[in-house]
Amino acid sequence: MVETDGLTKRYGERAAVDDLALRVRRGEVYGFVGPNGAGKTTTLRMLLGLIRPTAGRIAVAGRPPGDPAGIAKVGAMIETPAFYPFLSGRDNLEVMALHAGIPERRIGEVLAEVDLADRAGDRFSAYSLGMKQRLGVAAALLKDPELLILDEPTNGLDPAGMTEMRALIRGLGREDRTVILSSHLMAEVEQVCDRVGVIRRGRLITEGTVDTLRGPAKLRLRTTANDRATTFLSQLGGMTAVVAHGNRLVVDVEVSRAAEINRALVEVGIDVAELAE
Repeated sequence: MVETDGLTKRYGERAAVDDLALRVRRGEVYGFVGPNGAGKTTTLRMLLGLIRPTAGRIAVAGRPPGDPAGIAKVGAMIETPAFYPFLSGRDNLEVMALHAGIPERRIGEVLAEVDLADRAGDRFSAYSLGMKQRLGVAAALLKDPELLILDEPTNGLDPAGMTEMRALIRGLGREDRTVILSSHLMAEVEQVCDRVGVIRRGRLITEGTVDTLRGPAKLRLRTTANDRATTFLSQLGGMTAVVAHGNRLVVDVEVSRAAEINRALVEVGIDVAELAE
């Protein structure tokens, strides 16, 4: 759905995006991760044709950025969503639908999809931050896009709002729809994304599945007899490595086996003082 090669954006001598090569596959939820100022929003704006690259090639849904045929397949929420504060949520979407030639029936569908149907008649100015973000997602969904681009959708939300938004995003990445989720929180993309690209200072530094980037599952434990525990665990089976690290042991094993390991050690007389992922 998205391909870039050598994508670069310079502001004077500063490279906001530097020689970026992205491949976002159809039907996946792709996490675009990096600290604030890493170049995420600049990249997304170039994908949408909002700003021009200094160099490089971009194809979005098989079209150049900003091409009407490509834009028709894309929905986006970049940074903070902007709506008329004196209009209701529904009225704001009606304005957008009228401008874009979208059937009115889609308004009710997207409001239900983001769980705002009960508050659709309230003025936008009365919405909480979480509701405003969800209305922004609803606006991005109006065209029933093949590609959905969400830029930091949980920014500023409280923990409950973040949980709701993550659950919503998981539901949006279904069937053939592709989602690009920009975030500065690795923990966030781990919960909702299939693959992740990590950007720093405008350059893509690594890319892969969440499991690949996270590495093998590990348990860290401290016992009353680490030497004995090392020997015992090495013989237990299913452990790819048992390594001493200070006064703790690091075990490459599925975290779901934590209770089994704790019980096995105690049964052979080795007390476990600490056990953590």
